[in-house]
Amino acid sequence: MDLEKTAAAVRDLLTALDVDEGEHSEDTPERVARAWSAALGGYEVDPARHLARTFPAPPDAGLVIVSGIRVRSTCAHHMLPIVGTATVAYRPAEGARIVGLSKLARVLGDYAARLQVQERLGYQVAATVQTELEPIGAACIITAEHGCMTMRGVQQSDTRTTTHALTGRWREDLSHPDVVAVLNNHRGDHHGR
Repeated sequence: MDLEKTAAAVRDLLTALDVDEGEHSEDTPERVARAWSAALGGYEVDPARHLARTFPAPPDAGLVIVSGIRVRSTCAHHMLPIVGTATVAYRPAEGARIVGLSKLARVLGDYAARLQVQERLGYQVAATVQTELEPIGAACIITAEHGCMTMRGVQQSDTRTTTHALTGRWREDLSHPDVVAVLNNHRGDHHGR
């Protein structure tokens, strides 16, 4: 990302909007450039890299669910915040190796650091887990508040959107006990916040 060009664009935006807050906005273009560089840093990395290192597991590792993952992303349509929680889960195939639990959250974080729509974000995470680990099934469930609904347009401040992305056998059978467990875990975690 070119920070100088980004700062110049922000300066032009403030000028076009006729905004000048004196000393308060004097360094704003450079600050905004650095903030956007961090917010969109996911374009410069491959999220799958987090799943490359695996560890031995018992013959049946069981269902792996990581919930309460904070989601912070940016809407691709309005460049406003998407903020919420996610659950990422998978069931390793029998005898398969497993990944460190934090790696599931890191995959989500890398994809979230791009302009996003929630449906695509969940799909990208679940598909990456499926491709890299080849589990029986993988899921990414996200419940989030969208600035494009709360700050503009319809201005519904209490709205939340929940999306489910499922892969493998889980996609074929929504009544599968693993899917039910993941959904219940996410609901419980989300409502407990």
